[in-house]
Amino acid sequence: MELRHLRYMIAIAEELHFTRAAERLGIAQPPLSQQIKQLETEVGTPLFHRSARAVTLTEAGHAFLPHARDAVDEADRAIAAAQRAARGDMGHLRVGFTSSASFNPLVPGIVRRFGELYPDVTMDLAEQATSQLLDALRDERLDVAFLRATAGERDGLDTVELPAEELWVALPSRHPLATHKRIDLLQLAGEAFVLYPRANGRLLYDTMISACANAGFSPRIAQEAPQMASTVHLVAAGVGVALVPASMCQLHASGVTYVRIAGDVPRAQLWLAWPAHVRLSAAAHNLVALVRQDLGPLRRRLPARDGT
Repeated sequence: MELRHLRYMIAIAEELHFTRAAERLGIAQPPLSQQIKQLETEVGTPLFHRSARAVTLTEAGHAFLPHARDAVDEADRAIAAAQRAARGDMGHLRVGFTSSASFNPLVPGIVRRFGELYPDVTMDLAEQATSQLLDALRDERLDVAFLRATAGERDGLDTVELPAEELWVALPSRHPLATHKRIDLLQLAGEAFVLYPRANGRLLYDTMISACANAGFSPRIAQEAPQMASTVHLVAAGVGVALVPASMCQLHASGVTYVRIAGDVPRAQLWLAWPAHVRLSAAAHNLVALVRQDLGPLRRRLPARDGT
């Protein structure tokens, strides 16, 4: 039994006239009659009473008709679902992001906009360290990830470079430098530092160490914190000072003041990445396309804390 047989039967049942049904279906009447006879042979009983004056449904035809309609409707829904999935209008998307990326307005903004454009795509969001995100991408446990990775770590990945953020200094609010608009990194040479571990993210760690080295000193590391948010909380506890991406300034922790860096300001780079050897799903392709489309406006949304 083929779907066309069901469509033919439904048209005749609605028209109760073979010629009108044939015109509606765009076929000749004799082939239509032949197809209905084939259907009746397969069903094992007539579906229509035929006479010179009228066509009516048999009892078997009345029983068959709603199921035929259900089958055709379900087939149409299946075709529509397949076409929507092929366009990325529905499906499943696994997105990873680093803890610092979750504070960056770019990332939640992209996720929110994607959800508005593609409400039938289910998104699984996973917050992990960059090192874990890299493993998950290569093991195909994630489709895409927002991360901060070195050039070597990005081998085997396709990427979109997102706007880099300035690093700011997070200071205990009672620190003598907390009242300054900007400070030179060299002024922190004698301070204890709270750092994000290199094992969790090489790029961010190396950027911070290099910034201090370029300023003329090597930071004294008092404590490492597994997440950027916990870094800020340790600063609030007076454990030390920290360098944080500008978006972390949204974390208004009591006892912490954020101050801009003077001179050659170090920047934290963010990437959208996905495995180069894997063909992107339609939903993931749409997310990447959205990021590329919005990249210009996104660059202009980075926070400016003091209006400069």
